[in-house]
Amino acid sequence: MKAKRRGTDAIAVFPSALGWMAIVGQGERLRRLVMGYPSPGEALAALGDGATESRVGRCAPRLVKRLQAYARGAADDFRDVKLDLGPRTEFQRRVLAACRRIRRGKTSNYAALAKAAGYPRAARAVGNVMATNPVPLLIPCHRVLASGGKLGGYSARTGMAMKTRLLALEAAKPASNAPRSRRRKVAAV
Repeated sequence: MKAKRRGTDAIAVFPSALGWMAIVGQGERLRRLVMGYPSPGEALAALGDGATESRVGRCAPRLVKRLQAYARGAADDFRDVKLDLGPRTEFQRRVLAACRRIRRGKTSNYAALAKAAGYPRAARAVGNVMATNPVPLLIPCHRVLASGGKLGGYSARTGMAMKTRLLALEAAKPASNAPRSRRRKVAAV
């Protein structure tokens, strides 16, 4: 595991079964997570914000081990991890909080997530919030599907291939509120 520091932010870059990951946080609060990169340098660059190897520090070593275990298939919901989501609207905060409540092995859809957040007519806006999720896995946006059980999009490095892989890793099944005729298993890549 390589660790770096930017100002008061600590940065860790580490290998996992899902490719190289990088996290940024302060103390126990995580601000950003990227994953699926073929090299530590690419993961570090994906963090943005001027993250460089010249600033060395430590960032959440226990969380790094948990993320590595998750990538190998260990069950972990990461709900205890404190997050710093930065400036967000009330709508964005409520959508991200509702998404964080989706259990491992379950899925939801944009419309159901909008309703759970208190905005039942905002399914498209929910998609925009998911696309800007700064901490995938910790806020499990990969568990949110489009209408009809379609996978929809995913903003991680390898996009839909990563979403499919994560759902297969968790053996996720469509949400119980989806019509029976539309329920289907998601195939592994």
